[in-house]
Amino acid sequence: MEMPVKRIGVVTAGGDAPGMNAAIRSVVRSAIHNGLEVIGFERGYAGLIEGQSRPLGARSVSGIINLGGTILKTVRCKEMKTPEGIEKAAENLKKHGIDGLVTIGGDGTFTGASKLYQVSGVPMIGIPATIDNDVMGTDTTIGFDTAVNTALSAIDKIRDTATSHERIFVVEVMGRKRGFLALEVGLAGGAEIILLPEVKFDMEKVCEKVRSAREAGKTSEIIVMAEGAGDSREVAKRIAEETGYQVRLTVLGYIQRGGIPTAKSRILASQFGYHAVELLLSGEKKRMVGIQNGKIHSVDLDYSWKVRKELDLEKYQLARILSE
Repeated sequence: MEMPVKRIGVVTAGGDAPGMNAAIRSVVRSAIHNGLEVIGFERGYAGLIEGQSRPLGARSVSGIINLGGTILKTVRCKEMKTPEGIEKAAENLKKHGIDGLVTIGGDGTFTGASKLYQVSGVPMIGIPATIDNDVMGTDTTIGFDTAVNTALSAIDKIRDTATSHERIFVVEVMGRKRGFLALEVGLAGGAEIILLPEVKFDMEKVCEKVRSAREAGKTSEIIVMAEGAGDSREVAKRIAEETGYQVRLTVLGYIQRGGIPTAKSRILASQFGYHAVELLLSGEKKRMVGIQNGKIHSVDLDYSWKVRKELDLEKYQLARILSE
């Protein structure tokens, strides 16, 4: 006979994403609404391994829905990738009397949660929160919309200068392995060229497109590049050498991970948090909350990180057509 869920834990792990706090708030208040206790583990899996925790009540999550980052903090935890680290984390879950753990993060977070479930037997529910949007089983992740809008705001400003000075700007956005963010930003920002890790590109053709654009009457260009697509400094240098035009490089960096979450990120976080608690109460053991075609659903936690999420190449083709 299964024991009823009485106390749950919540942890934010991996890179921070705008809307994580809104997700924490939703988990805590949904749990309390159902008569559950909530324990927050601080500093990601490192805090879980070290036993750093604090009780979370309805008032402790007041005023955080609009805050970027995570009140529980997060660090990259190499120890969680070892059997010893997993064992320590499992022991602390037992020590704190945790009947279910809500893990908020990306594919690395869910990989750790899956291994932790195997060792501890404690139910794990994942909430996808990453600006990379590279988690399988959900159309979008918490923080992605905010990061897109943050980068887009910067690119709109850069275009003003590019137009005024008749320059080419290479704008590097985050995305070490995947190009979801660069594609979305490039399409929304009207970029002339988008460079992604998933799509091989030839620098000769890139330079030729720049030259052709000038011949067609364009006096400035924006090139959006995912950081994992190559060396943005070399790309900017090569374009300048090959074309003779003025080229500037802007690396947006960590501003994309912070800031006030958009309405879309907050609402998604609120929905995901509520459904994570509902899944635990219904007896689910290892799931990830997601959204597909506008509907909240869940998938097996392993599916979220074992299966590669494909880029929407139709959007890429559309961006190419509209940049001509």
